[in-house]
Amino acid sequence: MSATQISAAGKVLKVLSAFDREHPSQTLSEVAQRTGLALSTTHRVVAELASWGVLERGEDGAWHVGLRLWEIASGCPRTQILRDVALPFMQDLYEVTHENIQLAVREGTELVFVERIAGHRSVELMTMVGTRFPIASTGMGRVLLAHAPREIQEEVLDSPLRAWTPHTVVDPKALRTQLDRIRREQVFVSDRQLSESTVAVATPVRIGRTGPVSASLGIVITADGASRARSLREPLLRAAHGISDELGRRTRTTA
Repeated sequence: MSATQISAAGKVLKVLSAFDREHPSQTLSEVAQRTGLALSTTHRVVAELASWGVLERGEDGAWHVGLRLWEIASGCPRTQILRDVALPFMQDLYEVTHENIQLAVREGTELVFVERIAGHRSVELMTMVGTRFPIASTGMGRVLLAHAPREIQEEVLDSPLRAWTPHTVVDPKALRTQLDRIRREQVFVSDRQLSESTVAVATPVRIGRTGPVSASLGIVITADGASRARSLREPLLRAAHGISDELGRRTRTTA
């Protein structure tokens, strides 16, 4: 691949990366400012992306991500099978708890939320499908970190950890102990680690009952209802085991 081709791809990625949940809609000038590209270059890249349907222009003249990009992303094989398998179990878990149900995967040292079910009476969350957080920031992330490769764990433990609330465990030694406990106990209760208004109960999802950890399944409740966390353990485990068994079955079928 030539340097020109790489440069062109880099410009496209810069433009696409300018759009996120904090900046879902932007003018051409704003895209140029956020990417550091010249306005003429930004105009050319945006026009080409628009011709593919990857970007769309609203009635106010601002640009936003188009349906074509969503269509491409929804075909990601890593999450498509996982979401297809997990959703019925997540729906059953919601019917039992009527609380926020979330599914997340690890990408490097980050957590990415890939599915969520929430009722109108569920506690409001900071997280949404598609959002990323440092993996140590959430209860579900800490479950994934506990089962991550050793080099990932050490990278996180050697880096400064953000204290989202006064309750966030940021001491590396204390976090290491917490990760050991997560591996032993299967279910982790994250008490106001990310938000002072929420408590999360999380457990790993495996490929097969004893296979590698593929994702993390969690229930998020209001901190005022923290006493309910213990009662959520069994329905959470049943759902996670059901997902794990089905993932294992599909893996064997396609092997």
